[in-house]
Amino acid sequence: MAKAIGETRLGDFYTKGMVRKRREWRGFVDTMYDFSRWLYIMSILARFIIKPRNIKAMFRYRWMSNFLAAPMMVDRHTAGLRKEYLRICHTEFDLVMYDVAKLLDSIFRADRRIGNDEEFSKICVQLDENEMTTFMMGFPHLKGLSRETPSVYVSVLLNQFAACHYLDVAQEFGMPGDVCPMPEAEAGVSIDDDFPVYGACAVQCNTTCDGSLMGNGVISKRLELEEGVPCFQLVAPLRHREDDVQEYAAQEMRNCIAFIEEKTGHKWDWDYYFECAKRVNESTRHRQDWLDMNKTDYPQVFGSNLALYTETNYMAICGKVPAFVEADRKISKLAEKAFKAKRMAVKEYRHRAIVWGVQSHFYMDFLLWLQNCWGILPLTDMLSMVSTRQLSENDKEQAIYDLAWLNENMIMRNRTHGGYKVLLDELWEFCEEFRADTVILWEHMACKALDGMHGQFEEKARAKGIHLIWVNHDLFDPRVVSRQGIRDQVNTYMRTVFREEPLDPTLEVLTDEHSW
Repeated sequence: MAKAIGETRLGDFYTKGMVRKRREWRGFVDTMYDFSRWLYIMSILARFIIKPRNIKAMFRYRWMSNFLAAPMMVDRHTAGLRKEYLRICHTEFDLVMYDVAKLLDSIFRADRRIGNDEEFSKICVQLDENEMTTFMMGFPHLKGLSRETPSVYVSVLLNQFAACHYLDVAQEFGMPGDVCPMPEAEAGVSIDDDFPVYGACAVQCNTTCDGSLMGNGVISKRLELEEGVPCFQLVAPLRHREDDVQEYAAQEMRNCIAFIEEKTGHKWDWDYYFECAKRVNESTRHRQDWLDMNKTDYPQVFGSNLALYTETNYMAICGKVPAFVEADRKISKLAEKAFKAKRMAVKEYRHRAIVWGVQSHFYMDFLLWLQNCWGILPLTDMLSMVSTRQLSENDKEQAIYDLAWLNENMIMRNRTHGGYKVLLDELWEFCEEFRADTVILWEHMACKALDGMHGQFEEKARAKGIHLIWVNHDLFDPRVVSRQGIRDQVNTYMRTVFREEPLDPTLEVLTDEHSW
């Protein structure tokens, strides 16, 4: 048992078939703090499950059982953390957990099969999982609820095997097996009749690839033809960095807002929008401060802390929940305190890395593993490098273009669309800014946009003298490449190219293949 950072053999907590032997000892103060946050998450689960409709949902929807693993998921992402790092992580994960519980509770309240609150359902707008929810920033009395987020995306964060059943269902239906597992799993949930049914209308987007469009096609047909929920396709231009497409993008946003107004009877509220825009701007400033700090010798907000929280705050919240701005302020204070004290998250920083590509690191705490096992500091990742642009806080005409810009730069498409510059050239610019000597490049087998540029990444890395570690995976399907299979790719590179030994040898091989 150890109090100091880096003294605990974290791999010893794992046993075959189990997640942990016991909780980690971090010294009295940090251990009690960590335990209090574990109790808080248990209280969220208790308050959620105590409602009869939510108990009914546990038995109706196959994917709901994955939420029993919520405490374990947080434990995975706090392994080895102490002091401010531990508090930053819990500040983010506690809020994300609470927000997801609130989302589920609202969905089941509106669901025709569970709560069947018809009046509440009339003020609900269904959202695509990959949707940038900017078009809801002006509707204070409507609820933008994504049923795909808890059923597919969050489920996989909690349990690596959560999507496997739905992938099999989609392929039995006739969908090809070489498309991205994320939209395929979403389509599988719809085919399996495992989505809640609710809402006055729905909005889908042309996210990242042909696989997403295929999945949306299946889902929208069922929404409109069987469930009677009209669906709007919000199309963002592919060349989103070009000036000549911005008017088209702005008009798409106007059309989407008009569609929601027509189907719900609620009108866009500019006062509420500008209130949300101010929060978005503040969150953007905080995120930029964290990234600037990560360019120094003492980064503070990085890895899973930066990645998952940024995705939630940027995509799903969009300034609509004041608690996220309050959390941003708290995180910044903790980060500044740790920065002044020159604290480090692990005992040795060996390499500074940019994590790039379509990634599956959440369900296996990969970023935390990099720093604990090999001393690789994941300073930022592709999904966290989103718009740093400040929104207008009073100009209505400019606001429409701001909304369009945010929609165009949604996570999972702002780097995979827009030409090779946003995916290839800007990576090396970030390497220079963050003084990174290594790139961890996820190679998602079903992502044609990224795989087609494999050779160009290799050539640029050689020319710039940057170590490029390829990590093959299949996103939501760990049966293709397992957790240990992913880790072994890094292990092999570190031993054969860098010729280094791990900081914590017990983490090099983990018997966690069958654990949540």
